[in-house]
Amino acid sequence: MKHSDLPLNKVLLGDCIETMESLPEGSVDMIFADPPYNLQLKGDLHRPNNTKVDAVDDDWDQFESFQAYDEFSKRWLKAARRLLKPDGTMWVIGSYHNIFRVGSILQDLGFWMLNDVIWRKTNPMPNFRGRRFTNAHETMIWVAKDKDARYRFNYEAMKSLNDDLQMRSDWTLPICSGGERLKKDGVKAHPTQKPESLLYRVVLSSTQPGDVILDPFFGTGTTGAVAKKLGRNWIGLDQDKDYAEMAERRILRVKPIEDLELLRTESKRSAPRIPFGSVVERGMLKPGDVLYDGRRRYSAKVRADGTLVTADFKGSIHQTGAFVQKAPSCNGWQFWHVEQKGQLVCIDAFRERLRAELN
Repeated sequence: MKHSDLPLNKVLLGDCIETMESLPEGSVDMIFADPPYNLQLKGDLHRPNNTKVDAVDDDWDQFESFQAYDEFSKRWLKAARRLLKPDGTMWVIGSYHNIFRVGSILQDLGFWMLNDVIWRKTNPMPNFRGRRFTNAHETMIWVAKDKDARYRFNYEAMKSLNDDLQMRSDWTLPICSGGERLKKDGVKAHPTQKPESLLYRVVLSSTQPGDVILDPFFGTGTTGAVAKKLGRNWIGLDQDKDYAEMAERRILRVKPIEDLELLRTESKRSAPRIPFGSVVERGMLKPGDVLYDGRRRYSAKVRADGTLVTADFKGSIHQTGAFVQKAPSCNGWQFWHVEQKGQLVCIDAFRERLRAELN
């Protein structure tokens, strides 16, 4: 599939299902979908001061029944699955009104669940009637095309974004407000505009520069704006001409980053394999050097052939690390350290140095 076969970086106006069915099969790397929530609102909602709440009461969020909503969901999800590449993934966001129904259909269609991510809003709308808990979160479901898919997950990028801690599945981010919120005639242009910070994590976590991201419910174009910022291609679908024009103007103002190297986060899994023996061959460590774990509980000596030896075991850095801990496995690169100038240095630093030379 060539990118030239796709209408890249454009908003396509019309029915999202018909448009998806017209695009080439297996052509999209990632889909982000913010479908109608089917909120089933009855009557106007007012604040305690009697001002009207600008809630989601648009025609596109109205369905006659749960059955009608489920049928709509099945149709667009089937069309979306057809578009995904074999290793592609999809994100679907929703509220308690619809996300469980969508999740069930996703599994029925053969998608493979990877995570449900909770977007916890730092500034949610209050519950004005005081008869329920404040709705302070939305749920995103992240799925692969099937259970055998070799999907992309930029683990290192997410860890770096989170101060070198594993990124959890609960994300605390504010709702879209202030200067980021698009307005028309002084009021918000779209009732469910998502914040760019949310899409930033989604896009960075599961795509790479140059990938194609499709949004079948494009609205005011948050997905496209973030995709352009991060060097990804995008395709937006929407049936509302006003939203489409608004999204195009918004994205046109985005300045992309020209140096793509600033956007890449290399996966350690895809990095060149460096055997521990190479570290010994290069003289970074010498036969007889003593390695320790990070708390100096265990030690082992380096052998000339790149293995380690303790009082009663000999093996690779991984096998020896597992043996001394009585553990089933061990990442020896992370476990073993060498003392340099009175400080313990993780031997993984030597591997990274050799990888940098290869690059």
